[in-house]
Amino acid sequence: MELNLLFSLPFIFFLSLVFGLILYWVGGRIGAKGNKSRGKVASYACGEDLPSFKLQVNAEKFLIYSVYFLIFDILTFILATSLSTPGYFPAIYASIVLMAIVILLPLLRRG
Repeated sequence: MELNLLFSLPFIFFLSLVFGLILYWVGGRIGAKGNKSRGKVASYACGEDLPSFKLQVNAEKFLIYSVYFLIFDILTFILATSLSTPGYFPAIYASIVLMAIVILLPLLRRG
């Protein structure tokens, strides 16, 4: 009976939780304490000097790259899961994807 208690899921979970908390506490006690400088306590800077200009992200170019990623991601998934189907189904889907990429290429070159 006692052996079953030692291998029960709640006991093992509690034991690992206690062990993790002890490790976290010991690490906090023996870890190096750094000095707080003006740069370290600045919000969102993490000790770096940020440039004065605002960084502009080209949302249109980001959208085009995200669409390309989505197309290739779905193509990979379809090809990986279509191993047991006849060979023309993945070929048809791959040709549709190639046509979509050809249609989207002028948008990428324009941006």
